[in-house]
Amino acid sequence: MQNLLDPAILFFVFGVLAGLVKSNLEIPPQISRFLALYLLMALGLKGGFALAESGMTAQVASSLACAVALAVAVPAMGYQVLKRFVSPFDALAVAATYGSVSAVTFITAVQYLETHGLAFGGHMAAAMALMESPAIILAVVLANTVRKQAAVPGLVSLGSSGAVLSAGGPGASTRGGISIGKVLHESFTDGAQLLLLGAMVVGMVSGDAGHTAMKPFVGDLFKGLLAFFLLDMGLMAARNMPAVRGKSPLLLAYAVLGPLVHAALALGLAVMAGLSAGNASLLMVLAASASYIAVPAVLRHAVPEASPSLYFGMSLGITFPLNILLGIPVYIHLAHAVIAP
Repeated sequence: MQNLLDPAILFFVFGVLAGLVKSNLEIPPQISRFLALYLLMALGLKGGFALAESGMTAQVASSLACAVALAVAVPAMGYQVLKRFVSPFDALAVAATYGSVSAVTFITAVQYLETHGLAFGGHMAAAMALMESPAIILAVVLANTVRKQAAVPGLVSLGSSGAVLSAGGPGASTRGGISIGKVLHESFTDGAQLLLLGAMVVGMVSGDAGHTAMKPFVGDLFKGLLAFFLLDMGLMAARNMPAVRGKSPLLLAYAVLGPLVHAALALGLAVMAGLSAGNASLLMVLAASASYIAVPAVLRHAVPEASPSLYFGMSLGITFPLNILLGIPVYIHLAHAVIAP
């Protein structure tokens, strides 16, 4: 309940309500994109400052290894489950969407931990970056495999992968075969993704001096701009909720229960790897989140056989609001209950 009284969360709820009553309240796309880039830059700097203080430790290496393992396991398992209920293309699209991550959900969880004085490692921002691409690559590989099995001629072109928080659409597509190297290149050189990683490097290099200089930027402004961005996300979530009407109850159940299973898997890995409660919390949040821009941007071009209203509506219309309103405090509470401080 305390989480629901947080101003940033209340602005998200307000955005949802405004969207449901079909208000003309709207955040201009340019402002939304600026807020997205600001949040990524601030998150990267915070992570870099923390890494400069802690250095590369066994905890850092274990966290990153767990993140990569989850980024491969979650979409692979999701596809095996979903293909029993929907077409292979829809199954791989939904699995990839839920196998990737939501930066807004992660940033909101970071803010929650900071507000409640709970410790965590700044390197978890790097874990988030590592968890975006594996699901995209898996989706491309599975789509090509399904087409070959079905003897469907031709290959689909691949456009820009976008980024977790990018407000823009996919870039121009390139005719020809889908190259995994191209997918990797576009994932790691996308502007928003590159900004996150670059800001982490700047934070590591500048250290304490940089932290002092940038404190007003990454500290005082962060909460207010996050609230503004969550208002926009509330509007988007409300406007995408109708997309899931009439869908199979099994798919709706996956949108609710899938993230819980993924979070439980993350908690199990965190316990085995000896992660701290704070890092385990963020790993659970990442595993339970679903991409609503990065992966859909790729799937729209790489897997046109899949239904965008399905994977986009499920992630943004159901899973994202549930994680923001209820999931984050639950995951954090469970991690701290299971793992001793």
